[in-house]
Amino acid sequence: MTVLLDWMKQTYTKPEDAPMVDNILRYTNGFWNGLFTCYDEYHLPRTNNDLEQFFRQTKANHRRITGLRNWNTYIQRNGELIVLIRDALGQEHIESRLRSVDYTTYKKCKLEWCSRLNEHVERRRFNRDPKAYLAALEHEWEQLFC
Repeated sequence: MTVLLDWMKQTYTKPEDAPMVDNILRYTNGFWNGLFTCYDEYHLPRTNNDLEQFFRQTKANHRRITGLRNWNTYIQRNGELIVLIRDALGQEHIESRLRSVDYTTYKKCKLEWCSRLNEHVERRRFNRDPKAYLAALEHEWEQLFC
């Protein structure tokens, strides 16, 4: 949205355009930040139908792979941006975009993903056998502090 507003300010510079530009700037000032991200990021769908199809592709692919209708654990495990990642992999120039990411940023994101994955694994271990999980924790505690 900010790109559009900047374009409008630069395009409509005549004095008679000032009331219109001022009105639009005041009106859009109250919009939620990020509401019109599709205008700033060209690869995001613009309409609700396009957005639904955008999500449906990832959801259908997950269903095809796992056979599960519910994809909540898939999102929890891989992150809420998995839909954008799957879309980015099909875009042009993905290799050059990935090369532009510095190593420290990559390492930070990788640690976040590993932490998220570890939380998911620990939760599943606990749900599978709570007594064994707690016994293992107690054993680790004893090894560290006794």
